Amino acid sequence: MILLQVTPLSQNFWVAGIEAIALLALAAYVGWWLARRTFAVKIEGLQADIETKRVALSDCQKSKTVVKVAPTPVEKPAVVVAPIAALAPEPVVVPTVPDDLKIVEGIGPKIEGLLNNEGIVTFAQLAATTPERIKEILDAAGPRFQMHDPTTWPQQSALARDGKWDELKSWQEELNKGRLE
Repeated sequence: MILLQVTPLSQNFWVAGIEAIALLALAAYVGWWLARRTFAVKIEGLQADIETKRVALSDCQKSKTVVKVAPTPVEKPAVVVAPIAALAPEPVVVPTVPDDLKIVEGIGPKIEGLLNNEGIVTFAQLAATTPERIKEILDAAGPRFQMHDPTTWPQQSALARDGKWDELKSWQEELNKGRLE
């Protein structure tokens, strides 16, 4: 066991205590001064932000005025004859819910982002994309993506699209980062 021995600065017990208290006070003052200097810039920045927000709030409150508009007389609408094509209902656009393409072996978050930027956000879209087109996307993204082999990605995504999760998992166990071994 190592025993630490503290030797006082002075031989007199009371003088050594006063010296220790003086050193602690000096250290506390230096610490306070450093913290004050460090955070002064941050505090000034926050105070400037607060003042900016106050000015914006007062401008917003000043701009809230009640405007009374006199009612306008109602006129009969003119009858407009539209062509038959214009009367046809517009096609309903069903929003596409993106799939988690990272389920496909070999696709990570970055590659999923690349595919999403190219409009490939579902398993069906990935299954319909040729491996050559996927390789073009990867090559265009730079050298860190050029090493990936997307040969099996459309087939994997077709299994995911069809809900054949067990088949997909068993096939992925045979793959190495999306490549056939």
